Amino acid sequence: MATSGEVVAALRELANAKQLERGELVELLRDGIHAALVKRYGPNVRADIEIDEFHGTIRVAVLRTVVESVEDPGSQVSLEEARWEDTQFQVGDVLEEDVPFDAFGRSAVQAAKQRIIQRVREGERARIREEFTDKVGELLSGEIQQIERGKLVIMLNKFREAEAIIPYREQNHREHFHQGDTIRAVLKRLEETPKGPRLILSRGDPLFVRALFKLEVPEIQQGVVEIRAAAREVGSRTKIAVASRDDAIDPVGACVGLKGSRVQAVVNELSGERIDIVPWSPDPERFARLALAPARVSRVFSDPENRTIQAIVDEDQLSLAIGRNGQNVRLASELTGWKIDLFSSREWLERGGEGPLFAPLPPADELAAEVRLDELKGLSPDALRVLDAAGIRTLRDMLDFERDDLLKIDGMTPEYADTLMAFLAELTEESGEGEAGAPAATGNAAAAAEEAPPSTP
Repeated sequence: MATSGEVVAALRELANAKQLERGELVELLRDGIHAALVKRYGPNVRADIEIDEFHGTIRVAVLRTVVESVEDPGSQVSLEEARWEDTQFQVGDVLEEDVPFDAFGRSAVQAAKQRIIQRVREGERARIREEFTDKVGELLSGEIQQIERGKLVIMLNKFREAEAIIPYREQNHREHFHQGDTIRAVLKRLEETPKGPRLILSRGDPLFVRALFKLEVPEIQQGVVEIRAAAREVGSRTKIAVASRDDAIDPVGACVGLKGSRVQAVVNELSGERIDIVPWSPDPERFARLALAPARVSRVFSDPENRTIQAIVDEDQLSLAIGRNGQNVRLASELTGWKIDLFSSREWLERGGEGPLFAPLPPADELAAEVRLDELKGLSPDALRVLDAAGIRTLRDMLDFERDDLLKIDGMTPEYADTLMAFLAELTEESGEGEAGAPAATGNAAAAAEEAPPSTP
């Protein structure tokens, strides 16, 4: 059987291999010895365990209480037996009995070993959680240890004990790796398994593109430029929307870099995947126009209730806006979070002409009815105060009023009522004259097409 010195030396080697602190090492050994004592003396055993790392010695003493009648031999000793050690013992005293290290049986040593291994594994799992919980979205690098059924098993450079994999669905299927290759991927999530936490890495998620730009663009690392949205079809094309917190810094230019150096570094890591970088905008119509780049959009109409955009493009821009197999418009929809319907200018004219296709303007009399009374000329301030106190604030609120209805309002005088009725009669006459030939409302002129954002070839 190993001596106490050999055990301490073995534990030191284990501590170095598992990167354990000195205090953790001592606690591991103490816990293992206690497990061995439990195996030999029972669950209620009490012991004094002294570990001297420097001299490589371990002293173990079992503490048993002196009693008249022993009920638990593991924690009690009879008065008669205790007086064989010392005649001065009394009931209630504690007998300290040294246990030689070589007195532990085979099963006790095995229990100690299992307990130490268990504690080491628990410590590893806790360190993995602590290390990686806050690193979701960050780049990790390592070596491909093995490839099983399409899944890549990775040994990380900085935390070799962690189990890390890239599932088949998180890979770029245009890329091919072999065992022993060095690889970079983004940490997508931490997954709990019966064996402990497992790191799920990805090279196919938009998070990977975000992490690569963060690596290449100092302005993103500093928080000056931010990637607000990203949409990706793995191995083919990615669109990202960027914004700057500093008006002096162009977010698109910062991501492209001098002569395209920064974006080209990302493209190389993605095996030639195309990247469109567009400015982010809080206005959904402008954002949709930018997201459809490199196509030039003529007009855009939005339906906020259904989160739908209708975009009109010239005939020669339609195929570019749609993209191969609908990819461009599909990525633009994902980037903006709105459903985008594309129409050619000819189709748009056939459907709705010059007006918005979604929400036609209300009739002119309805628009007029929403006008606030305090914006109209000819009404006295006193009469307006009386109407406001009664909750009558727009023209619509009083269109159907008769003189008797007005006189029922608190504070309304016959003079105020006559003035208001005359005012309504005048408006009604004007409205009647205009109904027959009121001109149709037209929208603003189409905004000039914005410069197409950069796109990698």
